[in-house]
Order: sequence, then C-alpha cells, then structure tokens
Amino acid sequence: MEFTGADILSIEQFQRSDIERVFSVADAMEPYALRKRVTRVLEGAILGNMFFEPSTRTRVSFGCAFNLLGGEVRETTGFQSSAIAKGESLYDTARVLSGYSDVICMRHPQEGSVAEFAAASRVPVINGGDGSNEHPTQALLDLYTIRKEMEGRGRTMDGLRIAMIGDLKYGRTVHSLCRLLTLFDNVHVTLVSPPELAMPNYLVDRLRSVGHDVVISDDLAHGIGHVDIAYATRIQEERFHSKEEADTYRGRFRLNQAIYTQYCEPNTVIMHPLPRDSREDANELDNDLNQNPNLAIFRQADNGILVRMALFALVLDVVDQVDKHARDVNWYSGR
Repeated sequence: MEFTGADILSIEQFQRSDIERVFSVADAMEPYALRKRVTRVLEGAILGNMFFEPSTRTRVSFGCAFNLLGGEVRETTGFQSSAIAKGESLYDTARVLSGYSDVICMRHPQEGSVAEFAAASRVPVINGGDGSNEHPTQALLDLYTIRKEMEGRGRTMDGLRIAMIGDLKYGRTVHSLCRLLTLFDNVHVTLVSPPELAMPNYLVDRLRSVGHDVVISDDLAHGIGHVDIAYATRIQEERFHSKEEADTYRGRFRLNQAIYTQYCEPNTVIMHPLPRDSREDANELDNDLNQNPNLAIFRQADNGILVRMALFALVLDVVDQVDKHARDVNWYSGR
C-alpha cells in the first residue's frame, strides 16, 4: 500500500505488511502520546473533523492525535451544524471543505457515504465509521491492542482464539476486525449473539475461506470458555427501527466478574470498542470488572491515539521527520 496521500476507507486496503508498517510507526509515537516528548511536525496543517453521528472517543482521539503531531483541528458535528441540513450534497461539501483542510476524518450514518465524499475530496479522507459498514481505524487499534496483549503473554497473532459477543449484525467494529483477522493464520473465532443479530454470512464465509475455525453460538458461557480475547459489543440501538426493538436484545449477554471467574481462562483479555452501555438493563461489561487487570478497554482506547497518529504521519508523509521537530515537554506529566 502507498500511504502517502491515500484515503483510508476500508480494511480491504491493507495487507499484512501494511499492518506491520502502521504498528511500527504507532510504537514510535508512544513518547509523544505519553507527553514525554513534543513534536511540531504538522505545524500549520489542518484536520477537518466531520462527525455526523454522535462520537466521543473517535472524534476526540482523532483530534488529539493530530494536535500531538503539531496540527490544528476544525470540527463539524451533527447535520444541523452543517450546510447538509440545507440540502447541500456530499460532493459539494467535500469540494469546499477539502479546500480548507489538509486531511479530513469523517463519520456518517449511511454505508458508503465516506467513500462517496472521498471521491470528491481534494485531500486524503479517513473513515471514522460509515453506518453499519466499516470502522477501519477502530479495527486497527483493536488489532494493535490484541498484538500488545498477546506479546505480553509470549504469543503472536497467529493461532489467536477470540470470541466476539453481542450485536454482530450491526457492529461495524467487529465487521472490520473480521476482515483484518483473515490476514493471519489459524485463528479460532467464536461468534456469540442472538440469531437475529448474527455476524453477516459473507463475513463468516470470508473467515472460513482462509482456513479459520468459526463457531456460531448463542451461549455466552460456552463461547468464552477457551479464548484469549473476549470482545464484547453493545446493542447498536441507533441501527434499529425503534428503541423498543433494540430493547428486546439489550442485556442478553452480560459479563461480570463472577461469570469471568467461572467460565474464562485466568488470562482472558476483555475488550470492548466503547462506549459500553452501563445502564442497568444493558450493562454488557459490569463495573465490577474495573479492577480486573485483564480488562483492556482503557488500554484499547489509549492505543487509538497511537494508531491514529501513525496514520496521519503516514498519509501526510512525515514519519521520518517526527523526531526532527521534537523536544522534551516543559510541563509536569504524571503519566
């Protein structure tokens, strides 16, 4: 993959060597993400952050990643704060806003919308999530997290055992992660969901086509019994026709410390793309897991900064210049 000037729209763009390149650059970003060093390599550059769906982590982490490289961020949040509410097309919006930015990150509720926008943009576009289709940077940070957690146990990605739990039909994070897992060898995937929210067949077929072992189940206890990673997802309420329909599935698969202790292997890593739904009727990851050292959800969120910094550095072709524009921080950092 040629990263310089590229749009990052889909996991399908990446080969295994590309993943290794992104992760190598992400590793090098750690001193800057931890505020041990400051770099101004993107001083003067502007990120257009366009989020037409609610977002906390993705929107803020993209902005932070760009700021940590020395760039500035301009944000558009929600349809009502943009000219799209007045009937402007994605094409016109892209032509205009790409004139104001050096790179754009976009989230939109319609599948394929970010690719449509990118086709009209004059600068690189990064997909921050398009409907229930894909969320490529989340999948990359998930895989980066899995790699780090497995390395800490003396393991590699090949031979990974992973359970994906919850809303697998509408969960774009697990869709993109499944695509990434096809780049590795001998992966064992257990898909735990209500039958109505099962992983799309084409993704199951894709996993099996590369020789991965795939088990489909609606039994949480069975699904998490012999895995390295338990990856939980929330019910994607915004994808359903009504809240009442979503409520019929909410709270079906709850993981708490007692269930973890009873059914999981001692070092099973718990992941979740966040936000976790902590309402009483949902609570897919109980707060009593917060002190469990294998709960990786906040390490996962931190890793998003590293991966997104790496993508910006690669797309804007400044990887070899980052350290040249660096200095030590001049404030207290307790990280």
